[in-house]
Amino acid sequence: MSLLRQKIEEVSRSLLPVIALVLVLAFTLVKPGSDVIIRFLIGSLLLLVGLGIFLLGVDLAMNPIGEHMAAASATSKTAFGVAALSFLMGFLVTVAEPDLLILGEQVESASGGTIGAQTMVYMVSAGVGVLIMLGTFRLLRGRSYPVFMGLAYLGIFVLSLFVSEEFLAISFDSSGATTGALTTPFILALSAGLSRIKGGKTAEEDAFGMVGVMSAGPMYALMLMSIITGQSNIQGEAAPFEPASGVLSPLMHLLPDELFKSLVALLPLSALFFLLNFTRFKLGKRELGRILKGLLYTLLGLTLFLTGVYVGFLDMGQIIGRSIASSYSWLLPIVAFGLGLIVVLVEPAVMVLGQQIEDVTGGRIPNRIIKITLSIGVALAMTGSMLRIMIPTVKLWYFLLPGFAAAIVLSFMADPVFVGIAYDAGGVASGPMTATFVLAFAQGAAAMTPTANVLVDGFGVIAMVAMAPVLSIMVLGATFKRKAAATQRQEVHHAQAAPVLAGKVEFYDCVVAILNRGLAERAIELARDVGARGATILHGRGSGGHDMRMFNVEVQKEKEAVLWLVDTRISDQVAERLYHGLDLGGEGGGTVFTIPSGAMGLNNAAVDVEEAAERTEVAGFAEVAEVADVVEVVDEYKNDQTDELSDEPQRVEAEQESGDQP
Repeated sequence: MSLLRQKIEEVSRSLLPVIALVLVLAFTLVKPGSDVIIRFLIGSLLLLVGLGIFLLGVDLAMNPIGEHMAAASATSKTAFGVAALSFLMGFLVTVAEPDLLILGEQVESASGGTIGAQTMVYMVSAGVGVLIMLGTFRLLRGRSYPVFMGLAYLGIFVLSLFVSEEFLAISFDSSGATTGALTTPFILALSAGLSRIKGGKTAEEDAFGMVGVMSAGPMYALMLMSIITGQSNIQGEAAPFEPASGVLSPLMHLLPDELFKSLVALLPLSALFFLLNFTRFKLGKRELGRILKGLLYTLLGLTLFLTGVYVGFLDMGQIIGRSIASSYSWLLPIVAFGLGLIVVLVEPAVMVLGQQIEDVTGGRIPNRIIKITLSIGVALAMTGSMLRIMIPTVKLWYFLLPGFAAAIVLSFMADPVFVGIAYDAGGVASGPMTATFVLAFAQGAAAMTPTANVLVDGFGVIAMVAMAPVLSIMVLGATFKRKAAATQRQEVHHAQAAPVLAGKVEFYDCVVAILNRGLAERAIELARDVGARGATILHGRGSGGHDMRMFNVEVQKEKEAVLWLVDTRISDQVAERLYHGLDLGGEGGGTVFTIPSGAMGLNNAAVDVEEAAERTEVAGFAEVAEVADVVEVVDEYKNDQTDELSDEPQRVEAEQESGDQP
């Protein structure tokens, strides 16, 4: 229950600003009926609880399923096996994606039935399956991701010249709606599993990008459908908007309907997993039980989430868009900017992606930075969408063409790990909240703007939301790369200035660094620059599932502790190098301190605590260690380093005699 409470608290921090903004608009400018406001509050509660349960289910079920599926695909003995399984996974997880079903129904309604919802769903799912298949081959064979995506979008730009504005908007919108609450966690886990199996130096980069790959599939599918069938324009009359009436009756009608849709959404992929488990995986009962439990959580959470969105947010989005466009049209860009800032933070896939980025990169790319970048990008995209509705001469491709073109160019200039993250972010930002609330807001605004066309201007907002994060995170990636290059130049300078010590080593200090997970190897390299040799890494998760405590400091599961035994004459320099090189005072989020350990090999491990506190001068380490803590950890470190310590005096003397630096 603690995990569930943690998830709900995380969701509430993102959802409460959305609720507050909508209520402010409802009581000042829009003034909808009381039943609409009550339904919105009920829907918000369902969304809060449902999203928390859903995210817990993703951790327990969807991530393990994706990793096992990745293993099955990557270890297939033939290329046909890899292709068939990859296509099947992409098709099955997309054909029942709730966001895509929502968009299909909205397109069918807006086009007067010209484009059937089921036809659109199957075409889009086939396109996703093909792109997932190609993306899997690219990853396993180590082909360049920026080149792959550049060629993919070049083909899309060529096809866009032969389709109408209506098909262009719907094609790009379907790309965003495909990467929803169900598909995104699965595809993220799939790409992470494939990257681990492939391994190599690019494993961190390969863990991201598959969501971006699948986003291109729907655009190819619908544009080719338009070209092949010769249907260049969509003719039809949009169905009139009629908000639901009452409070409990819409809820009672939607809840069983969404339960059935969620069950259908999970069933095909679950069936494929259990079939492969019977023939290949053969998981133990405990792990299988955990996955079953996670699937139930996912089903329940998805049902509550979608019910809350439909009950509370769909009608409210239309009403807000219609009211502001008819009475305060000049406020449309401002309101859209505010909604864009906060709505994207409620997307379930954004939360999943942000956490996975932080985990895979060991905290090098914090979740907070990704969320801020996405929020600003989506806000600007929604503002541009409102300007497109208000100004008839502004077309969708004015934004999409230069935006994606700039993103492709930046992909060759950004830190490689950011490239996959950027394309993934474009998909995850356009999830259930965008496919319902934001799209309804845009359609309502277009319906009440005399110069706008609902089929042309009412759609396309999802495409804008999907494009903006790609561009904004590419800019962030280019910034990170420049910063990394400057840091590397500084490291070379430090390495060249590494001390050359003469004489026999008489005393050693224990240098301890507590760092975000994944930074240990980097810390070892930095310490080596100033003369430290060897290290021991301790992970935050100790025995029995409890967090480790070191020197009265709790080392949490997302942390690592690294210990060095170094010459007393350079211990302060090592600590300083770690503190500044890892930015422990800022984004690095850790600490480093030194402990005097006595002469030659920690013979006097029970050091005086006051002396240890006096020597602890780097990184603001405020805790005073207890003697028992010092003895326990230092003794463990001594046991690990016994062989190295016994050889240390001879090695140092030999290096000094030969003229090498110790």
